[in-house]
Amino acid sequence: MKSKGHLYFSAFLLVISGYVIFTASRWSFKTGFFPLAAAIPLLVLVLIHLYLELFAPAEVSKGPAVEAEFSDEVAPDIARRRVITIFSWIAAFILFVYLIGFPLTVPLFIFCYLKFQSDVTWLSTITLTAISWGFFYTLFQRLVYIQFEAGVIPTWLGL
Repeated sequence: MKSKGHLYFSAFLLVISGYVIFTASRWSFKTGFFPLAAAIPLLVLVLIHLYLELFAPAEVSKGPAVEAEFSDEVAPDIARRRVITIFSWIAAFILFVYLIGFPLTVPLFIFCYLKFQSDVTWLSTITLTAISWGFFYTLFQRLVYIQFEAGVIPTWLGL
């Protein structure tokens, strides 16, 4: 056995996933689908982890547990600029969800990201945006009937 922390955390996850499965199994299909879709795989993975933790032989390695060798091919200022760009896109997505709502943000964000951050043609940008919006709309608003909160701006405008 490697450490008791793994066992405690696995037991915690086992209790949580068992409770979610027990509770959500009594709900309607629409209501309980997402909790069950998350909790059942979690339960299976926790049981596999517990089995490996308790009964599998200890692994023996001759090197470090994780070999983290970072590339020296990219200059630090370029890497820093890339990280700032990624976090800016994430912050912009969160801000737009707050301002205009999730259903409008998804296609707008995909369009802006493809057009301004990548080298994608106009046709590809519009096509991929339309496909992703259609998938999002069909899945979440037509099949599952998830009602997303309106953003702050549509709420202020009474839309």
